[in-house]
Amino acid sequence: MTPILIQEVLQTLPHRFPFVMVDRVLSAEDGVVHALKNVSINEPFFPGHFPQEPVMPGVLIVEALAQASMFCLHGQLEPGTVGYLAGVEGARFRRKVIPGDQLHLHAKLEFLRRGLGKTTCRAEVDGELAAEATILFAVAKG
Repeated sequence: MTPILIQEVLQTLPHRFPFVMVDRVLSAEDGVVHALKNVSINEPFFPGHFPQEPVMPGVLIVEALAQASMFCLHGQLEPGTVGYLAGVEGARFRRKVIPGDQLHLHAKLEFLRRGLGKTTCRAEVDGELAAEATILFAVAKG
């Protein structure tokens, strides 16, 4: 598969700066996604989230996983369809994510029925688990 670049990411997700948490999708096939978030010191949250030791907030890592999860449905959704976060289960944070890290976002679609779906997700930095969670979402016309 050809990677999904930022222009198509922005066509798929309704988010815009500063809340786009997916920079590129490396693969999205058979309900399994591998996406990237490049973490820069220029992120708007770093000046206020531990200024002496900048750390990406866990809730934003979960948001990145939720956004990546939408690409599990790549090519299956009508234009204008939006995924709404419905729940987060079993979120665990194993490693700090800091400026300069490349966050690899992995999501696997467990099910999608009647507009409700579930993905199991993990975020890694340099092959090391940074976070994991199960994402519940609802899809509807935006």
